[in-house]
Amino acid sequence: MQTKKNVAIVGSGLVGSLLAIYLRKQGHSVTVFDRRPDVRKVEFSGRSINLAMSNRGWKALGVVGIEKEIRKLALPLDKRAMHVEGEPVYYQKYGEEGEAIYSISRGVLNRKMIDLAEKEGTQFKFEEKVWEVDMPNARLYTGESEKSNWEEYQFDLIFGADGAFSRVRHKMQRQSRFNYSQHFIDVGYKELTILPNEDGTHKLDSSSFHIWPRGNFMLIAMPNLDGTFTCTLFLPFEGEVSFESIKSEQDADVFFETYFSDIKDEISNLKKDFFRNPTSAMVTIKCFPWSYYDKITLVGDSAHAIVPFYGQGMNAGFEDISVLNEKMDKYGNDWQKIFEEYQTERKPNADAIAELSYRNFMEMSSKTADPKFLLSKKIEKKFAQEHPDLWTPLYSRVTFSDKAYSEALKIGDYQREIMDEVMKIPNIEEKWDSREVEEKIISLIRK
Repeated sequence: MQTKKNVAIVGSGLVGSLLAIYLRKQGHSVTVFDRRPDVRKVEFSGRSINLAMSNRGWKALGVVGIEKEIRKLALPLDKRAMHVEGEPVYYQKYGEEGEAIYSISRGVLNRKMIDLAEKEGTQFKFEEKVWEVDMPNARLYTGESEKSNWEEYQFDLIFGADGAFSRVRHKMQRQSRFNYSQHFIDVGYKELTILPNEDGTHKLDSSSFHIWPRGNFMLIAMPNLDGTFTCTLFLPFEGEVSFESIKSEQDADVFFETYFSDIKDEISNLKKDFFRNPTSAMVTIKCFPWSYYDKITLVGDSAHAIVPFYGQGMNAGFEDISVLNEKMDKYGNDWQKIFEEYQTERKPNADAIAELSYRNFMEMSSKTADPKFLLSKKIEKKFAQEHPDLWTPLYSRVTFSDKAYSEALKIGDYQREIMDEVMKIPNIEEKWDSREVEEKIISLIRK
């Protein structure tokens, strides 16, 4: 146990709530501030992309003994279901037998995490916006507006867990030699819903992550416990086929009939959601340093927001907390050492998963409909099954292990070079499962 500190966390989202549980387990007094209302008392905003919990997330939950409780909220998905135009649905297993990602509603999980943090003794202050941070003295100032009278709070430590547009990070950006970048992609997203059958069952296979790849846009669907699917349409903001081009229900009818005819029975509901729910942007944010001496540090999206195409945003944020906890156990009350080693270790991994997430968008939207790409994945999977000591696919390395993201990126680039050479073998379509291909991969690995 560390010496008790009076700690503030700005942000009551998934990462902030988990951090509160960890800090309470370490014996600290914890207050969480959030400018939003209590999510347990309001309807979610229609900006959600369902979460895909994987090994890193489960590991972080397990350390504080809440994994079993959260698993009750999740549905295991062991494969992708590819809805390619003009083709039967094609299923791609994610990993080995028993390996799966877990679909969880963001709203349901966030409410549960706040409940669990409160149960541990965390105090939550909702609808209390932080306007100013006195970093050298670890003070927060909150109020109704920037010009209203502010209330001052004194703490020993402050953690910024307030998302991609963090107020805490904004204050840190004013410091000398603070590096910061943000990059919006030209594709936005909109949440849609597929309702259950009349008997409450799912309309699509409930153990699959469904993808409709359509080149420069796509639709995904992930199941919920109540029989619904949370769908996310990723579409360019502008252009011939874009959010801008769909102005009326008639436009939406034509769009869904043209590109997603296999779910035309659900289109009326999708159409209503299309005009009711907001169109949201996606951003990658990188910054450094994450910490201010021994007083303040950033976690989760505040430090490293990424696009959602590897399903690792939450998992990476949860891993931040478990790594931070390891440093607390290692260095006791030396918070400067804790923060310094935490940010030094996590920064390269945050950059790596940002790169992998962007690449995966290209793979999911266009390459998954490419026969050559699908064949390369088939070859890779077969080789990995026969030679697990020589090959772990990149997706498995990221999703079903807790090895460093930076290591996964490096090895993944090396494996991609090998597969590019393999796909140059003449008549690869006929001999993909031959001894010749197997020996070619082994020779390239041993070069």
